[in-house]
Amino acid sequence: MDYKNLSDSLVPLIRQNLLPLILGFLGVILLGYGVIGLLVSSSNSNDIAFEKASQSSEVNSGNKKDSQIVVDIEGAVVSPGVYNLPKESRVKDVLVAARGLSSGADRNWVAKNLNLALKVTDGIKIYIPFEGETFTSSQVQGGASIQSGGLININTASDKELDTLSGIGPATASKIIQGRPYQTIDDLLSKKIVGSSVFDKIKDKITIY
Repeated sequence: MDYKNLSDSLVPLIRQNLLPLILGFLGVILLGYGVIGLLVSSSNSNDIAFEKASQSSEVNSGNKKDSQIVVDIEGAVVSPGVYNLPKESRVKDVLVAARGLSSGADRNWVAKNLNLALKVTDGIKIYIPFEGETFTSSQVQGGASIQSGGLININTASDKELDTLSGIGPATASKIIQGRPYQTIDDLLSKKIVGSSVFDKIKDKITIY
């Protein structure tokens, strides 16, 4: 093939179509930039959405932690241990979480020295002494403000102890034990353990801590 003749024939053809070729080339370049820009924008949007979701999760987690405190209760309680409780909890709420005083608790000491209305702080430890333990009131935060000695704890009392209550026989005592734990003494009514007439007789003689 005569390359000179081929060249001579192509040059006029290229000259005639130069503008369309240039425009087409520029169009391909612009299209490429557009696709790349779209991909980068999509990637940035996903990164921003993920970052916002992560920040939201961290904020929610932080709020949940800020609304709770951790309290350690040991000694003469039914379930000693460390509990997560709402921030505004009081000593009474800690005792409820620990299912109340055990049968060996020094209830006279509790009545004289433990302030059930005291707000607890994060990281505090509460110790309930057993009967016979040497434990001075100066070791206790909050001071004395309650008079609950002599009450029967419906969360820990034996069937014989429950049987001493007016209107409570062996069958009802067994129902009380089976219905544990109780958050308030009114749970005896809501759980249909006793009727209102019996409850009125015993409500001033029972406790849940």
